Amino acid sequence: MWDSATIQMIIIGLFETLYMTLFSTLLAYVIGLPLGVVLVITEKNSILPIPWLNNVLNFVVNILRSVPFLILLIAVIPITRAITGTTIGSTATVVPLVIAATPFIARMVESSIKEVDKGVIEAALSMGASPFHIIYKVLIPEAKPALVVGAAIATTTILGYSAMAGIVSGGGLGDIAIRYGYYRGQNGIMIVTVILLVIVVQILQEIGMRIAGLQDKRK
Repeated sequence: MWDSATIQMIIIGLFETLYMTLFSTLLAYVIGLPLGVVLVITEKNSILPIPWLNNVLNFVVNILRSVPFLILLIAVIPITRAITGTTIGSTATVVPLVIAATPFIARMVESSIKEVDKGVIEAALSMGASPFHIIYKVLIPEAKPALVVGAAIATTTILGYSAMAGIVSGGGLGDIAIRYGYYRGQNGIMIVTVILLVIVVQILQEIGMRIAGLQDKRK
């Protein structure tokens, strides 16, 4: 079982998992970060209140977060095929991963920004700062440690999603674990893939926490 082809397959699966996880996290943050900021600033009594927009965005985010990933993975197959031209493999899996992760990230960003001391925001407003400058100079810098911790949590969550995508031949370690460990009963391969996933999660978490510690001005 442990010939060179099997070892090479696991190595490729590891790199596919990292590719799916990191690329999906990046794309989800490109969308989720500004979405989370908008959710905060458009609230009633916030720096740029737009209640109707806030209500619409909250509704969309809540709907997407309510759908279990495996169901979402199947439901967005037409979108995945339209974007990537296929529904299998690591690149195709990026599409449902981004769709699933974006509302999760938006909520984490919203929560992080709401932790910023309101006195800092009021001081910026009293000095005539515009909403854009408050976002760019106050909210995001002050929330940076929490945002970094949130990014670490989001990355490991997306890694878990990527493993689930193996059920539809999504590539990566999850796909290997299901095809060989479950369907073919090769428990050794299953154990190795689980160990690798645990190691990757621990490394990503440690990197995220260390970066957050460096960004925390209170330390």
